[in-house]
Amino acid sequence: MLEPLPFQHAKYENQNGSIGSRNSYRRRPNHSTLPSILVNLISNGFSYLQGAGIARILAHPSHGNLAVALLARNPENLSSLAHSLSSSAPNSTIETFPTDTSPTSLSKAFSAISTHKSFKDLKLKLAIFSVKHSSKKPFLEETHAEFTDSLTSYVGGAMAFSQEALKMLFEHHGSSAFADGGSKKGTIIFTGTLGAMRSNPQFAAYGAGRSGVRMLAQSLAKEYSAQGVHVVHTIANGGIKDEYGEAQKTGKTMSAEAVGRTYLWLSEQGPELWTHELGKPFGSLWVLGREADNVNRYEASAGEILR
Repeated sequence: MLEPLPFQHAKYENQNGSIGSRNSYRRRPNHSTLPSILVNLISNGFSYLQGAGIARILAHPSHGNLAVALLARNPENLSSLAHSLSSSAPNSTIETFPTDTSPTSLSKAFSAISTHKSFKDLKLKLAIFSVKHSSKKPFLEETHAEFTDSLTSYVGGAMAFSQEALKMLFEHHGSSAFADGGSKKGTIIFTGTLGAMRSNPQFAAYGAGRSGVRMLAQSLAKEYSAQGVHVVHTIANGGIKDEYGEAQKTGKTMSAEAVGRTYLWLSEQGPELWTHELGKPFGSLWVLGREADNVNRYEASAGEILR
């Protein structure tokens, strides 16, 4: 775990506007029109600490200073994560909403966010879809049900999440295109992996799902960029851990806070130059073209992602 980030002085106000003490009142976010939705759906033992590092940067007063709605599958993990963040990101606004990737659950979660008192009068700025998705088995051992369930949960979940995020962005900011005098509405980020760009033996379901979300991101970018929606697909080519040790210093794995800082930077880009796809620690393998022929090294990298 990283050392707590330095706290910057902030004013506190109660409902009638009088100044209160730090312990008595919730901090009023400086970015009064910029809430952030961070989605990190947790399943199959996936470390929620990855989401912790990202959320810490987005919510901390010294960094994003955004009000964060954190969504995940497991209520107990969410509660533990929120408690941890209350210490490492003091005086930030972080609320939790249990959900899975089904359209019904995501719709309920977004509705709950819209009516929650912590997000009153705030407008959506950033939505992040960062979901555990792993599957490795010999293809002839794959079943149709398991294969399609994987696609429904991951690709279908990304589709449902995107629709909810887009509807909220347009509700909060309007839908006028740049050509009609409109402005940037916000940013949607999909956390992907190298499997979105090329697959490997026994990774049929994994590759199909990851590449499906990458194509979804491209389609959304082409359809909604003109209306001010910045869509990004990132390639997490290696592990993401909420720490800053030797592996992070040598570029072998990514620190979760570095991902958070990058996501915050992406959300602040103006339409004159938008990044659509990025992501690679300097020590990770280049696995495109001829260099991808080294299958064993690729599978070691992919295996690290799947653990």
